[in-house]
Amino acid sequence: MENTDWWRGAVIYQIYPRSFMDANGDGVGDLKGVIQRLDHVADLGVDAIWLSPIFTSPMRDMGYDISDYTDIDPTFGTLTDFDALVARAHDLGLKVLIDQVISHSSDQHPWFTESRQSRDNPKADWYVWADPKPDGTAPTNWMSLFGGPAWTWDTRRRQYYLHNFLPTQPDLNFHNPEVPAQMLDTMRFWLDRGVDGFRLDVVNFYFHDQQLRDNPAVTPAPEEPAVRQFDMQQSIYQKTRPENLAFLQRLRALMDDYDNRATVGEIGELQRAIETMAAYTSDNRLNMGYSFEMLGTVFTPDHFRRQIETFFATAPEGWPCWAFSNHDVIRHVTRWAGHAAAPAAFAKLCAAILLSFQGSVCLFQGEELGQTEADLSFDELTDPQGIAFWPGDKGRDGCRTPMTWEAAAPNAGFSAANRTWLPIKPEQIAHAADTQTGPESVLSFYKRMLALRRATPALRTGDTVFEDMGPGILALRRGGEVLCLFNMSRETVPVKVPEGATPLLSQGMTDEGELAANGFLIARLDC
Repeated sequence: MENTDWWRGAVIYQIYPRSFMDANGDGVGDLKGVIQRLDHVADLGVDAIWLSPIFTSPMRDMGYDISDYTDIDPTFGTLTDFDALVARAHDLGLKVLIDQVISHSSDQHPWFTESRQSRDNPKADWYVWADPKPDGTAPTNWMSLFGGPAWTWDTRRRQYYLHNFLPTQPDLNFHNPEVPAQMLDTMRFWLDRGVDGFRLDVVNFYFHDQQLRDNPAVTPAPEEPAVRQFDMQQSIYQKTRPENLAFLQRLRALMDDYDNRATVGEIGELQRAIETMAAYTSDNRLNMGYSFEMLGTVFTPDHFRRQIETFFATAPEGWPCWAFSNHDVIRHVTRWAGHAAAPAAFAKLCAAILLSFQGSVCLFQGEELGQTEADLSFDELTDPQGIAFWPGDKGRDGCRTPMTWEAAAPNAGFSAANRTWLPIKPEQIAHAADTQTGPESVLSFYKRMLALRRATPALRTGDTVFEDMGPGILALRRGGEVLCLFNMSRETVPVKVPEGATPLLSQGMTDEGELAANGFLIARLDC
């Protein structure tokens, strides 16, 4: 019988389809290209793939602005191509999760086109509309994540509509019962096509405060303003509203109508992310919660320990999904480069740490190659976030550049086009997959580490007990059976290894009982 809790402790590989593999030679990745390279993913030893949005879209935010929730954008292919991808993934033993972006749509979606025509049409209340203040200004002080107010004036209705992201991404009104019902029907469409679950984009943004109260300022105020105005507020009325909890239970009930399906929700939260993850994965809501707590600049043993301990203390029945990189942040080997003694050794250390954590894990495409952030010029950007906040925030294009498969091939084997949608720089080609066949490569290490996690139940689902071993050392035991020691510093550090411990995987462990800079030891304990 198939394990209905396959997601618990699973490793999910995120595919950004625009940048994975281009099969038709137009410079943009597509579903047939994903199929061509799925063997690479299966050979890694992961459990599932997560596909970033592939639905019909004008691509103002690279697919996170959807104009048809039940069709594939021609950029990526067709529903037939999608069905073939799911079938091939299942043949390879991979589960398939797809992004669901239901907090907002594109302004080109027929629902919004109708909604904005008048205040009394059938879709009039499907989006968040509000009258201006008497002086004509926006209803609240809420800010958009992409800059400026979260409200845009519409001359047809003579009202403002809410958009937490771009003005071309109007927010759906989940307080209207027709909207959540429609979105659940959309999910059923994809479940019936055989997907194994969903990654839920900004899952805490579905509901807004119906009283339209202003957000308070962040306290204490930072010494200098943040790059984004959004980060200067505590967005307590704009998102993470209590009404969301009941909807997540309805969503879980839908998922439970199908066998062996799973959800992972992205928690877009700055002030209380771990607590929100805990609440959202308790009481028959989401299977897993995914936050940005390990996607920031902090790289210390105390920080990682605090996130894990806080989560399981707050939600002992909940389940987290951890990641170091994704399509929204600077790649971690670049983001944390100041902690690296040597690039390849640091990439392996990060893999060993992440894949030893209690919870499920997301790996972002190219992470297994030790891929670095691409340095793009302003004229090369496509990301609206980077364009809006340059140069204080260069946006997300640097982590989204195409996969590098073959170092000597045109466009590193990604595409036969004369030009790819984002440029491929020499620094990224240096990490091409075909250059990493040796046993000491980063790619080979990922395969060994993933195989160890898969073969060791204690590493997949065992409880975690942290130990204190001095500055720079992250020390933990999993399931009482496996000891994990990680030297997160750039100095050689002595460590105390229990007698009878059998090394399973290590780097920089000396016979004198020291861990070299960026070294680690994973060992089975003599119980």
